[in-house]
Amino acid sequence: MEKGRQAYIVYPVIEESEKLDLKAATTMYDALRTGAFAHRRVALLHGRVSNEERDDVMRRFRDGDVDVLVATTVIEVGIDVPNATVMVIEHPERFGLSQLHQLRGRVGRGGAQSYCILLGEVGRDSRARLQIFVDTEDGFKIAEADLRIRGMGDLFGERQSGVPTFKVADPIRDADLSARARDAATTLLARDPDLTAREDAPLRRVLGERYARAVELFHVG
Repeated sequence: MEKGRQAYIVYPVIEESEKLDLKAATTMYDALRTGAFAHRRVALLHGRVSNEERDDVMRRFRDGDVDVLVATTVIEVGIDVPNATVMVIEHPERFGLSQLHQLRGRVGRGGAQSYCILLGEVGRDSRARLQIFVDTEDGFKIAEADLRIRGMGDLFGERQSGVPTFKVADPIRDADLSARARDAATTLLARDPDLTAREDAPLRRVLGERYARAVELFHVG
């Protein structure tokens, strides 16, 4: 910042909670602007900020009127500030790998050397997971690792992580087979969108028994 650059400091939650022992954006904003960065221009941005105030903060940060932006993951997309060269992420173990990759993409958008610093006390498992993020900037590899670690969740439900519903296939190991299955399904649905043909009746019955939601999607589509 002494060279005129700007920085992000990212927290996983907006406010402190008795249930979670985590630093919060609002609390740390007050601590930083009156403490370590009392001589700097500090702003706060999170999901509960009104659209008008959010736009104003983003504009001031973009224009260089803010030195340090304390924020939650609301900044992971849509902010392009080439002059921001440092991002500190507290409690990185609370974020998914793909989310960390999105956040990291907010710095290094200009020509100057940039840094993303993960700050926290992490256990062995979390450290091994975060090492994947440290070792590569390839978004595809990071997303693949995230999928492998967290699980894909339900295909036709609301669960976004956990054990996949497949009985045999593995979404990463069998990626080529999945692509072939997708192409076959696309060809089938182009010929018989509602699976009403006599030869497709067994498939419709199985789908109805296993994935009632899938039948609804066919009708919507």
